[in-house]
Amino acid sequence: MDQTLDVTGLKCPLPILKAKKALALMNAGQVLQVLATDAAAPDDFAAFCRQTGHVLLAADALESGVFVLVVQHK
Repeated sequence: MDQTLDVTGLKCPLPILKAKKALALMNAGQVLQVLATDAAAPDDFAAFCRQTGHVLLAADALESGVFVLVVQHK
């Protein structure tokens, strides 16, 4: 991972907006790991990646209720 973004406790659209900001500062090929608790996050990040061209490498749920989303910059 090149960077980790903790957006636990935030609701849509804040996780996507913060991830978009973080990705804007990254270079092509770099990887952003996002930690989120919003139940909509996996679907939101899948749609975000489809729209922006970034690649959703993983969307895993931990037992703690945290989603780990891994996005590669396009």
